Amino acid sequence: MQMLIKNAKLRDREELVNILIDGGKIVDIGVGLTAEAETVIDAEGNLTTASYIDPHIHLDKVNVLDVLPKNQSGTLKEAIEMLWDKKRNYVNEDILARGGDVVEREIKNGVLNIRTHIDVDTITGLKATEGVLALKDKYKGVVDMQTVAFPQEGIMKDPGADKLMWQAMEMGCDVVGGMPANENCPDDSRAHVKLCFDIAEKYDADVDMHVDESDDPFYRTLEMVADETIARGWQGRVTAGHTCAMAAYDDHYAAYVIEKVKKAGINVITNPVTNLMLQGRLDKQPIRRGITRVKELLAAGVTMSFGQDCVNDTFYPYGAGDMLQVALITGHAAQLSLPDEIEKTFDMITDDAAKILRLKDYGLKVGCNADIVITACRDARDAIRLTPERRYVIKRGHVVACTTVQSKLAIVECFLSWERGVL
Repeated sequence: MQMLIKNAKLRDREELVNILIDGGKIVDIGVGLTAEAETVIDAEGNLTTASYIDPHIHLDKVNVLDVLPKNQSGTLKEAIEMLWDKKRNYVNEDILARGGDVVEREIKNGVLNIRTHIDVDTITGLKATEGVLALKDKYKGVVDMQTVAFPQEGIMKDPGADKLMWQAMEMGCDVVGGMPANENCPDDSRAHVKLCFDIAEKYDADVDMHVDESDDPFYRTLEMVADETIARGWQGRVTAGHTCAMAAYDDHYAAYVIEKVKKAGINVITNPVTNLMLQGRLDKQPIRRGITRVKELLAAGVTMSFGQDCVNDTFYPYGAGDMLQVALITGHAAQLSLPDEIEKTFDMITDDAAKILRLKDYGLKVGCNADIVITACRDARDAIRLTPERRYVIKRGHVVACTTVQSKLAIVECFLSWERGVL
């Protein structure tokens, strides 16, 4: 089946182009390109890019806020503890309903690749894993989903979690997660990291850990992860999420760790929407911002992205599954306002996120998969600042979502009528 997209505005070209799709692949891009295609879409000069990517979310936890008591302290610790009763009673149908709502929102918002973490611990056992794997299966063909076995409660401090991690990978999880800072001592944190890499080696899997999600400058597990990455030869296959403590490091130690992260080929995912909300809660002025050193990491050549992370849960009461909205918040939080910084922010939910997820055939080039979003604007800056509707979302050459919006300013219409003497 062929599709022709006409009058598309690409990020790197001024003139409008046509895009020919055949067999789910982009086969040609050019000015004035014509073809007898079964489906023809007029992009009308709107920004046309490869689909957006959410590289960090927790689909097992989304949309639980309305059925749980409210987080009274607003802290990460209380957010985790408030979920325990819910986690004990997870069922597939509930996860499919809650998670499905967010997945469908992300699809409508142009997201066609998701990496989701799944709690694996002795509280929920493998219930969350079963539910999210069912969710992945339900939406296969529309969304490509990577699943991360995530021991949020720790491994050493949660006896039995180690066996569950192995079992989760056997069940089909794609990536090995971790949270080494959530242990009782540095030695246990190191043991946590080593076990995660043992599992990754066994299953030839990538690693994606929550690292130092704290304001405490003495949290040092990022360095542990970097050392283990180099020791195991896992460069380019490890992602560190959050890394909030780096913002509290002194500049000398931060520079040292950033250099080690670069040497280890570790990717970093910052999650400002939740960390701005959770971190610094107990501070008096000045209040710490809670996000990692984005500009320093980018300057060092570290591949970075950011995720939605949470939606309507004990950690974060907001969230729309819209990566452009998250990009806008990230731009403010990290002060990414210069022209090249704005373009980089857009890269972080497209090309750079694709590198982190190690996606094959991603992009808007001949030979790439035809996973495309047409956003109602002309450039990356307007996409981020306006978060406009996604006109068309295309998966492998098939439209999976489209949005038509018509709006009028009634007050303007009334004024013009009055001017004409109609009223």
